[in-house]
Amino acid sequence: MSEPERPTAEDMVGQSLPYPARQSDMAIAPQTSLANYKAAGKLLGKRAIITGADSGIGRAVAIAFALEGARVAILYNENDGDAQETRRMVEDRSGTCHVIKADVRSKQACEAAVAETVEAFGGLDILVNDAAYQKAQEGGLLDITEEQLRRTFDTNILGYIFMAQAVLPHLKAGDAIVNTGSIVGMTGNELLIDYCATKGAIHAFTRALALSLGEKNIRVNCVVPGPVWTPNIPATMPESEVEGFGHEVALARPGQPEELAPIYVLLASDDGSFMTGSLVQVTGGKLSTDS
Repeated sequence: MSEPERPTAEDMVGQSLPYPARQSDMAIAPQTSLANYKAAGKLLGKRAIITGADSGIGRAVAIAFALEGARVAILYNENDGDAQETRRMVEDRSGTCHVIKADVRSKQACEAAVAETVEAFGGLDILVNDAAYQKAQEGGLLDITEEQLRRTFDTNILGYIFMAQAVLPHLKAGDAIVNTGSIVGMTGNELLIDYCATKGAIHAFTRALALSLGEKNIRVNCVVPGPVWTPNIPATMPESEVEGFGHEVALARPGQPEELAPIYVLLASDDGSFMTGSLVQVTGGKLSTDS
């Protein structure tokens, strides 16, 4: 089967959408169908909960997990239509998808979502933290309001910790937590100062939690994407940044969500049995040493 055609940076248009953007409204839709994915039963019988899974990377991960045999619960905060589309796509591939509307900024909401998943599936084996909030500020640090700062940190790092706390009593040896970091948590980005800080925190949280859970053989790893085409981009970045998005990487294009999903499968499955505390860069050639 031939490699699907991927939009290049030159194809990216300077579209602007209101937050939270719907994937269905994007001029160039992110590729999340995994049409060429070759499943091998790597998650057969597993039960996973995935935050931020209504669209983008989270949707692609939900589909990949389902193709590999896992039952998936997807958490989302606002876009009902996108969440139901993710459910449809999973079920069209003979998967099981339990949809939960929840705000990960609330510890109680995280606990309730995990309890609902455990009740639905009879247990839980995998947590994928993918929910994220960002908002670019061209004026720099002084333009970041307290409201924005708290929302960014509450979603991107406190939400990850709350979810890990909620799932941990249900995990056993061989189970896995997979977080979503970002290359800007290593390189920085002048438009996303608060977001960069939270992504760096996720990287540190991943390594610390991996050390904490190592004796229990519960693995904790982090996928570190480069520029990936998701609804967050046209909804939170200036049009000038959307235009030509992904131009700075070696492959001269943005990544597509379905290109990241197999890494989450690796880290959640027995194929990644000797990986913990890892920050796996999937960046199209944008390196952590780049300026």
